[in-house]
Amino acid sequence: MDDFDVKEELKKLPNKPGVYIMHDADDTILYVGKAVNLHNRVRSYFQGNIGRGPQIDKMVSLIARFEYIVTDSELEALVLENNLIKENSPKYNTLLKDDKTYPYIKVTLDEDFPRVQIVRQMKKDRAKYFGPFTNGGVKESIDLINKLYKLKTCNRKLPRDIGKERPCLNYHIGQCSAPCQGYISKEAYDACIQQALDFLNGKHQPVIKELKEKMQIASENMEFEEAMKYRDLIECVKKVSETQKMSDNIGEDKDIIALAIDGNETVVQVFFLRNGKLIGREHFYMTQIEEPLPDKILTSFVKQFYAGTPFIPREIMLQQAIDDMELVEQWLTDKKGVKVHLRVPLRGAKEKLVDLAARNAQLVLSQDRERIKREEGRTIGAVKEIEEILGISPLTRMEAFDISNTSGFANVGSMVVYEKGKPKRSDYRKFRMKTVAGPDDYACMHEVLTRRFQHGLDEREEIQKEKGDERFGSFTKFPDLLLMDGGRGQVNIAKQVLDELGIDIPVCGMVKDDNHRTRGLYFNNLELPIDRNSEGFKLITRIQDEAHRFAITYHRSLRSKAQVHSVLDEIPGVGPSRRKALMKYFKSIEELRAADVSQISKVPGITANVAQDIYLFFRKKDN
Repeated sequence: MDDFDVKEELKKLPNKPGVYIMHDADDTILYVGKAVNLHNRVRSYFQGNIGRGPQIDKMVSLIARFEYIVTDSELEALVLENNLIKENSPKYNTLLKDDKTYPYIKVTLDEDFPRVQIVRQMKKDRAKYFGPFTNGGVKESIDLINKLYKLKTCNRKLPRDIGKERPCLNYHIGQCSAPCQGYISKEAYDACIQQALDFLNGKHQPVIKELKEKMQIASENMEFEEAMKYRDLIECVKKVSETQKMSDNIGEDKDIIALAIDGNETVVQVFFLRNGKLIGREHFYMTQIEEPLPDKILTSFVKQFYAGTPFIPREIMLQQAIDDMELVEQWLTDKKGVKVHLRVPLRGAKEKLVDLAARNAQLVLSQDRERIKREEGRTIGAVKEIEEILGISPLTRMEAFDISNTSGFANVGSMVVYEKGKPKRSDYRKFRMKTVAGPDDYACMHEVLTRRFQHGLDEREEIQKEKGDERFGSFTKFPDLLLMDGGRGQVNIAKQVLDELGIDIPVCGMVKDDNHRTRGLYFNNLELPIDRNSEGFKLITRIQDEAHRFAITYHRSLRSKAQVHSVLDEIPGVGPSRRKALMKYFKSIEELRAADVSQISKVPGITANVAQDIYLFFRKKDN
C-alpha cells in the first residue's frame, strides 16, 4: 500500500457506475458506497472539507487506498453495495444492528398431499407462504389447522409410499386422515387444504360457525366429551384470530416504516400488515457515525432490511422520502417479480399508521436507552475489559471448553461460543469421547480440541477446493481466544493441540480457587488478577458456568439413556425398535416406571399386551 498514489489513482477513475471501497493502513474496510459516476463521486472525498461533518473528515484522513468495481448500471451498484456492507460491516457506514429471521407458515403445494409447516426462509417454489409472524402463535396456528383439517405432517412420499407402513400416532388420536393408507382421496384432501388456505387468509367465521353447529349437535345427542372438544377448538380459533386485531380497508400486504432519533441513537419501527391485518411489529437499532440525518438513515435501513428479508410486500409506506427512491423501488420490484411501491402518505388513515409507527419508535428509544447501555456494559464493555487485561484486540469470538464424566463413564466435552459478549448457541457443540476410556480429563480435552480444529481445517480446505464457495461449515470460523476451564494444565493441552495442527490462537485459562470459584486468568504463563466486581469478571464467570452446564447436561442425558437402555433389556417382548420408541417417548426410567398401561400404550409400536407386560415388570421390580 506504500506505493498507492491517491492523486494518480484518482485520475484513473472511470466515468461509469459502480461501487467504491475505502481502506485504512491496516487494509480494514472503512466505507463502502455506490456511485452513478465513480470518477466524480470518489474524487469528491479528496477535495477538501465541503460541509460533510467531522466524522467523514476523520474517515478521509484514515484512507490509505481505495478500490472500485465497475457495474453496468446504478441498480447493479446498489445490489453490490448492499452485499459488501453486509459482508464487511464497515465502521463508517450506517448499519442495521439486528439480524433477525421471522417464522413463516408454508403450505407445500408442490406435493400431491400438501403439508402446513413452520419455515424461516421463503424459497422460489410452488408453495404458498404466510407471514412473517413476529408475535408468536405460529406453532399454535399450525397445530389448530392440523386438528381442524386432519392434514398429513410426516415426510412420506405420496402416493409412492401409500400402504408401505402403518399409520402414525396422529391417525389413531384423530388428528390425521391417513392419506398414507389411502383412507382419504386426493380430491377430498385437496378440499381440506383449500379450507386451510382460507383459514390462513383470515376467513375464520365460517370455521367458527361450523364448529358451533357440530358442538350443538353433539350436545343434543348427549355426547358431551365431543361437544367439549368442539368448544375447545372454537376457543383456539378465536385466540388465533385475536392475534390479528388491527386492519385497514384495502386488504393488501404492506410494511409501515418510521424512525426516532436521539443523538447518535436511532430506532426504526416496522409494522407488518398482511392481507390488511396487522400481524406484528418489530423495532431495529441503527448505528451511524455521521450526523444523524433521517433520510440517510431510512435509506440505509430500507436497503439493508429488504436485502435480507425473504418477503417483500407490494407497498412500503415511509415516514419520509429516501435517497434513490425510484432506484430502490425498481430494485425491490426486480426482487419480488411484481411492482413494489414506495410511498410517503401525507393524509388519511395511512398517514396515521406511519405516525403511530413513529411514536412507537420514540417510545422504544426512550424506554430502552438505559437497558441498552446496561446490556452493552455486560457484553461489549465486558469484552473490552478482557481485551485490556490480556492485551488482545479484537476479541469478537471466544470459545470455551469443558469435560464432564462420572468416574470415567460417558466422557463428554462441551464447546460454547460467545460473540461480542453474547452466547451464540447455534455454534455450540458437544462431543462424546471416541478414544479415551476412564477419568482422564487432559486426554479428553486433547481429543475434543483436536476434533474441533481438525474439522475446521478440513472444512476450510474443502471451501478452497470449491474455489471460494461461501458455504461455511459449523467449525470453519476460528475464535480470537480459547478459554479453558482451568489453569496451567488445561492451557498447555490446548497449546499442544494448536501447535500440532499449526494454528495460532491465544489460549487463556480460567483459574478457580479452593471453593471452585473463578479467581483470575492464566495467560502467557502468568496468573492475571481480575476485579471480581467488574463486568469482565462476570462475563468470564458466565462463560465458565455455561460451558460446565452444557457439558453436564449432555452427560446426564447419556447417563439417563444408558440407565433406561439397561433396564429395558430385561423386559420380555421389548426389542431394539420398541426400546428406542420407549426411550424417545419417556425421558427417564422414573417417568416410565410411573406411567400406567394407557400411557405406555400411546408409544408407537407398543401394543396393549406389551404395555401390560412393561407395567407389571416394574410393579414386580418394585416389590
